[in-house]
Amino acid sequence: MAFLTATSNIAVDERVSRTPWYLAILRRPELGALIGAIAIFIVFAVADTTGQFASLSGAAGWTDFAAPVGIVAVFVALLMIGGEFDLSAGVMVGTSGLFAGLLITQLGWPVWPAVIATLVMAAVVGLVNGLLVVRTALPSFIVTLGTFFVLKGANLAITKGLTGTVRVSGIEQGAGFDSARAVFATTIPIAGATFQISIVWWIVLTALATVLLTRTVFGNWIFASGGDANAARNAGVPVTRTKITLFVLTSMAAALVGVMFLLRLRGMQAGQGVGQEFYYIIAAAVGGCLLTGGAGSAIGASIGALIMGFAAVGIPYALWDQDWVSTFLGVILFSAVLINITISRRAQGGRKK
Repeated sequence: MAFLTATSNIAVDERVSRTPWYLAILRRPELGALIGAIAIFIVFAVADTTGQFASLSGAAGWTDFAAPVGIVAVFVALLMIGGEFDLSAGVMVGTSGLFAGLLITQLGWPVWPAVIATLVMAAVVGLVNGLLVVRTALPSFIVTLGTFFVLKGANLAITKGLTGTVRVSGIEQGAGFDSARAVFATTIPIAGATFQISIVWWIVLTALATVLLTRTVFGNWIFASGGDANAARNAGVPVTRTKITLFVLTSMAAALVGVMFLLRLRGMQAGQGVGQEFYYIIAAAVGGCLLTGGAGSAIGASIGALIMGFAAVGIPYALWDQDWVSTFLGVILFSAVLINITISRRAQGGRKK
């Protein structure tokens, strides 16, 4: 009996103790974005003058805006967690659409080989970005900003040189257009509302990225590379390969969105996607990604994209001046990051001493 009493008084080692469920929730990086998304949804649902915002047709509208942003933002988030940025992701959307469109209209390629070639091209651009960053030790901000300007100028010059305009059109004449459009740009009717198939891609890729980040060794490498690259290398993490892979995935995600827009619009403007890179970074930051790397969430990035969809549809539905959209996004970014920091600090303070 005395032995039982003695063993029951032994302190539990905090290294093997279980974290209370409420602290585990508070430490989730996407919690601030989720709170913000709920609050913003309620605000726009109340301010809505059409009665459509909270309906299925309204959902079709704000997810139509959010899905393309979310697809790229998820992989931008992985890259940010790995400690890097890609400012060329936005222009890559336009580059990819133009590249595929020119292959189809100028060279007579069938649509499917053009799509595959476009994804390969994007992977090469991502590979070049990654190699330049890790081999030169230049900040990824500088390297990808240079790529941004190179692609932006090439998009305009090459498109005008080959077509005489700043747009590629007529891709519906390509062999395989209908089948490719069914995969990348068709619509899904649900109870009278029409949703874009990009939503399915968005959900699937968010789920895959989440599993990759939280359930695989590569996910551990991403966090380690962004947290402390030198320590990660000393622990045997292939930091160089990890970062290069993340650049490739980000570029390919942007190319996928470019193909979606090309097939949906049956053409592509040379300036498509320019400026969107900031939306991707904002979505990732709102979702809990630290600008210094080492923390974040793919789900959080998708929630950040959803918030942008709320704003894009909710502001005109509320009859507010759309000139304030950028200001609204800036306030949301600051608020979400502040909420994330506050909640995280309180959660860390809740640990047993």
